[in-house]
Amino acid sequence: MITLDSNSISNSINANPHYMVEPFTPPLPLLLCLVAAAGAVIASFIVLIFFYKNTQAYSSYPKFDLMKLSFFGYIDRANIKFIIQLFSVFLFIIVVLSGFIGSSDPVYNIAPTFVWVIWWVGLAYVSAFVGNLWSLINPWKIIFEWCEKVFSLFVRNNSVSMRLSYPSKLKVWPAVLLFVIFAWIENVYPGAIVPSKISLIILVYSIITWAGMLLFGKETWLRNGEVFTLVFGYLSRFAPIHGKAIKTTAGKTGASSKMKNHLFLRPPSSGLLDIKSVSISETLLILLLLATVTFDGFAGTKRWLDVQIYLEQYSNNITLINTGGLISTIVIFFVVYFAFAKLMKLTSGNLFSARHLATTFVCTLIPIALAYHVAHFLMFLLIQGQTIIPLASDPFGFDWNIFNTTLYRVNFMFASPNFFWGTSIISILIGHIIAVFLSHSIAMRLFKSHSSAIRSQFPMLILMVGYTVASLWIITQPMYA
Repeated sequence: MITLDSNSISNSINANPHYMVEPFTPPLPLLLCLVAAAGAVIASFIVLIFFYKNTQAYSSYPKFDLMKLSFFGYIDRANIKFIIQLFSVFLFIIVVLSGFIGSSDPVYNIAPTFVWVIWWVGLAYVSAFVGNLWSLINPWKIIFEWCEKVFSLFVRNNSVSMRLSYPSKLKVWPAVLLFVIFAWIENVYPGAIVPSKISLIILVYSIITWAGMLLFGKETWLRNGEVFTLVFGYLSRFAPIHGKAIKTTAGKTGASSKMKNHLFLRPPSSGLLDIKSVSISETLLILLLLATVTFDGFAGTKRWLDVQIYLEQYSNNITLINTGGLISTIVIFFVVYFAFAKLMKLTSGNLFSARHLATTFVCTLIPIALAYHVAHFLMFLLIQGQTIIPLASDPFGFDWNIFNTTLYRVNFMFASPNFFWGTSIISILIGHIIAVFLSHSIAMRLFKSHSSAIRSQFPMLILMVGYTVASLWIITQPMYA
């Protein structure tokens, strides 16, 4: 077992962003892995039997509007929203500036920790387990909206956006391309935690995002090209809180209307049932999310290190080897998923095309991906995330002590193997059960024949058990620093 010490954080931070804490991830004992895998199979059959006897289960779900409570109504006020958004833009500027003018050492610069730990990992958890906070604090969206308001002061009845017609065939392919680039930066690019590189990447992405909004309109680009709006949006479908603006009419004639914000409390994961079917580009984006988070975990194992050592006899370019590993993982996910969609088509009686089944059921894999995300990254967030406390007092590495927290030391109370193993097993099993449950719910709604719906789920069940076992297997592997 790898020992935990404060120096290992500083030493390992100079590697891939997630390898900052990879040494803190104790491998899951194989026995526990086998028990969990058996539990996943047993749970799957229990869910299958449940749906065999309850054909209308989970076809609808209850929800409660939190805006009826005074506290949430207070938060919805325009001035409160403005303060939250102002703080978001302030953090955005601080991160960009710190990369350019702050310390070049990632340990003493806020940019790497904030981007890779607090924002990417932390906000993913908030999106999935609370709600879509990103829609409120997205700095690119906020800054563009502010520019629109300033523009309207000088040019009435006009928009800063050119509002060109967005090509319908383009779908979310821009977001797919941007996410592939982002995943490569996160998992392969050697300069991923270099502060100046991070700031440069943010600026380039800002130009792309604002250019898209300027050409096609803010909302159009957010729906199709702003990759993080899409990714956090998918994850928030799992969340128990869902925000929605609904048009209300005033007066008997309904001549005047306005948008009213609602904040619904719903059963966790039920939002995934609301997705009828997605485009093929959205399907690929979701599969990319699953594939890259899986490769991220596997890339930190001793097994992948052995592969790297073997391939170095043909090429000593480690970046090229890791790129090949990432691409291979993505291709495997695509091929396997669409192959199982074809099997679903055959077992259900050829009632729907494999493409339609693939785009309908892809979101049911999100709970398993989230479960693996918790198993792999929770300790990363709980341990490495604590470094934001001293960095908040000295974001640029200028020896400041704004909040008197620079002497804070990381607390390793969450690093016990028992805590890690417990959360890993529980999260992966729960994620698997929810995924199977959702998949069966959608099948019951999609197929008119009860028997066709049940038969369609056998391939999906095998796929989900396989993905769950693969996730557990990765966690059993020794990690390297």
